[in-house]
Amino acid sequence: MNSLYDICVKKANGETISLSAYKENVLLIVNTASKCGFTPQFQELQKLYEKYQEKGFVVLGFPCGQFMNQELAENKEIIEFCQMNYGVTFPMFAKVKVKGSGASPLFNYLTKQQPGLITPSIKWNFTKFLIDRNGQVIARYAPQTPPFKIEKDIQKLW
Repeated sequence: MNSLYDICVKKANGETISLSAYKENVLLIVNTASKCGFTPQFQELQKLYEKYQEKGFVVLGFPCGQFMNQELAENKEIIEFCQMNYGVTFPMFAKVKVKGSGASPLFNYLTKQQPGLITPSIKWNFTKFLIDRNGQVIARYAPQTPPFKIEKDIQKLW
């Protein structure tokens, strides 16, 4: 992969989409989980999305059940949970693996561009990657980093 935009991902409905559909947008890509201590971050992610989407900011949520099986089984259940409990309207995708064998090409790419402090792999749910309008991975944020703490970094990318 030469670019983030070369990667295709699956929507929750099973349809494949190229990330090139998000060219020229500022992106925050997050591996999510519905039954995690960090799950309430959906609320802040949604507020950031609502606040900046007209400026070309998009949150992309990728559910993952690799960490203590903290994600619901079915994509449909996941989307319903996020919408009902947190009012999520930003794009949510099909459940993925974010580390190890079978990890999605997207998360392999992201972790190569912004490796973690100790190891490059994702260590837990709600790891966040900030992408500029040119598809460059600008920063990686730990699961415990509240989305509102990323807001200043997002604003710098206009």
